[in-house]
Amino acid sequence: MREKTIEAKLIKTAKSMGGIALKFVSPGCDGMPDRLVLLPDGKLAFIELKAPGRRPRPLQEKRKRQLETLGFSVFCIDGEDQIGGILDEIQSS
Repeated sequence: MREKTIEAKLIKTAKSMGGIALKFVSPGCDGMPDRLVLLPDGKLAFIELKAPGRRPRPLQEKRKRQLETLGFSVFCIDGEDQIGGILDEIQSS
């Protein structure tokens, strides 16, 4: 399975929950997560997508820690089976 397949499923599932999964691009700030998921009632989180079994690069881990220090939720998804649980966690936070 490819990262793009997982990403497409994330987008579709977020939409089915009434939300959106925006492609997140931050020029000049490498290592930021791939998607910003926005769900109803002001729920949001950053999502890094990886192919199955792949791990975030050290710079991506650093950005994750920075965002979490600021109080944001950051998740890494490397399989379609993780999407529902993570979106449920975001929605219930």
